Amino acid sequence: MLRLSVAEMVSKIESQEPFEAVADDYSFTLKIEEYVPYVCAAVHDGHQFRKSLWDTCLHTEYERWYEEDPCTKQLVQTQPIVIAGLDSRFEYDLNRPAETAIFDTAWGKQLWKSPLAEVEKRESLRKHANFYKVVYALINKVEYLYGKAIVFDMHSYNWKRWDRAVPTWNLGTANIDNGRFGNMVEAWSKRLGSIQLPYKLPQTSLINDTFQGNGHFLKYITQNFANTLVLATEISKIYCDELTGIIFPEVVKTVEDQLKQLIPLQTKEFMSHV
Repeated sequence: MLRLSVAEMVSKIESQEPFEAVADDYSFTLKIEEYVPYVCAAVHDGHQFRKSLWDTCLHTEYERWYEEDPCTKQLVQTQPIVIAGLDSRFEYDLNRPAETAIFDTAWGKQLWKSPLAEVEKRESLRKHANFYKVVYALINKVEYLYGKAIVFDMHSYNWKRWDRAVPTWNLGTANIDNGRFGNMVEAWSKRLGSIQLPYKLPQTSLINDTFQGNGHFLKYITQNFANTLVLATEISKIYCDELTGIIFPEVVKTVEDQLKQLIPLQTKEFMSHV
């Protein structure tokens, strides 16, 4: 894996050059094995939390992990184009616009012992902006090559905090063109519902049940690229014990193996019918 600046990544994308790299500040990774019409993203996969923030943060490492989306990159790591965050959303949230990307409170609890210094905020927002410079270049290239693109925006959520039955998979569609893409949403939900899980784990797939797809990543791409569909795809954290932080690697691998087949099938249908 290379270590590249944002400018170097953008240059390689514009030249249609395959590469795998980490940003030179280690804030995100991007792998492009070949330029295909679909992109997989895991913007909340990151857990890094820079040392200058440790002493002033009131949340524990576990509390941060609990609200992150561990393993979401692994679920799609075999796909040809994968972009993923490395930094925790508690430093800056890639799924929020810059104005609200740095939390003052997080999930009902004050985050910082004292207000963050402006220098700390600027560093976090610089990384947020750089990520989106690469996202723009990437989607722009894919749309240019194929006329349209599909993005699998992978997330997870804590199902045990809900006081009702919730789906294994949820698709959020509030901010996409459902008149144009509704059939693709239904098809993707059906495919997710077909995944076979070990241990007789519950397996359901619903649309706009727990989340509605209000993330900045989806909105940014949708607002800038008229022919790109972003599928905000949430898996409940059945692949770990969200109360202890234990990961179940065999469950993660089972889902990864099936997504390896289903994502290209969904892309093929998208390219043929949209």
